[in-house]
Amino acid sequence: MNLVAGQFSESFPPIMDGVGNVAKNYAYWLNKKYGKGYVITPDYPGYVDDTDFRVLRYNSVRVITRYPYRTGIPNLDPIFMKAVRRVPFDIVHAHTPFSSGKIALDIARKRNIPIIASFHSKYYDDFLESFKFERIARFGVSKIIEFYDSVDAVWTVNHSTAKTLREYGYKGPIEVMQNGIEYDPPVNKGSDRTEVNRRLRLDDSELVFIYVGQMVWQKNTRVLLESLSVLKEKGLDFKMLMVGEGYALSELKTLAKELELGDRIIFTGNIEDREFLRKLYCRADFLLFPSLYDTFSLVVREAASQGCPALLIEKSNASEGVTDEVNGILAENRPESIASRVLKVLETPELLKKVGENAQKTLYVSWEKVVDRVYERYLDIVRTHRRMHACN
Repeated sequence: MNLVAGQFSESFPPIMDGVGNVAKNYAYWLNKKYGKGYVITPDYPGYVDDTDFRVLRYNSVRVITRYPYRTGIPNLDPIFMKAVRRVPFDIVHAHTPFSSGKIALDIARKRNIPIIASFHSKYYDDFLESFKFERIARFGVSKIIEFYDSVDAVWTVNHSTAKTLREYGYKGPIEVMQNGIEYDPPVNKGSDRTEVNRRLRLDDSELVFIYVGQMVWQKNTRVLLESLSVLKEKGLDFKMLMVGEGYALSELKTLAKELELGDRIIFTGNIEDREFLRKLYCRADFLLFPSLYDTFSLVVREAASQGCPALLIEKSNASEGVTDEVNGILAENRPESIASRVLKVLETPELLKKVGENAQKTLYVSWEKVVDRVYERYLDIVRTHRRMHACN
């Protein structure tokens, strides 16, 4: 059965984050194999979509506290509303409870079709960082839960994220649907390394760490830079690639200078060239990802696909599925602990190599396989919804 499915997301290229990556790959593989895939998302000034599937964008404004994100009121964009009304959706999937998610819910209820909502983010942390008041953050979370209570099915990316959603107050059914990775294992890692060395002016013998993600404080970036400072004090020579953008980028650059890391860190900004990003993982010796914010880290899996091992914080959501010194490295959430674990592993190069190989075997799964499962669940949900409403 061919399905017409809509992915409703607040983020989408050129804004690069995990949620936008999920929406993009859902739409791509559903469109390629199972019918028609659409993405519905805020517009981005000057950006022109170049995808194999249709992207419908609505007028938006910048979210002041969350650069580079944008939001809007889709119902006030008549051109968008006319376009979206023409799409014969069988099912809609909200990847956000905000403007895109609300239009998905509105479409589902008006057309009597099912809506799925995925829980991707720790919204309490976002609200607290933006507004600085716990009462406002808790109120924001209560409104988030109202949204998830109103949909037909709720998905999370792993069990620890489901636990977070429970802690927020959601009591309904939850299904775990893991994310995939778009990269294949490297064909010529040596060539990839050479290109990165040339473009970033790195010596091939240099030890290279990498962080990929939003440049925001919620990602534990202060602890990350402080751990690099400890490594420098202990005499370790390295280069750190900080890939991404965000509201804290300028402050992070300032912090790097204060910690005397200016010559060690390369802030690359946002990298839209996904193939070059893959090559960065090939060049890196170690992904340092101490985030306590992420519910499921795509970048850890992306790195794993290229054989690059990751360091994570023990008991964090992002560390689910990772066993210390088997397919990843786990540390306590302290700069000294992170630095100590890095130094210990570097003393045993074979261990680091083995961890990278195991990560590739155990953490990597292709988006195509994930979306095969998504399609089957979509079918089940659509058929069940139609049967239920046929009886009413």
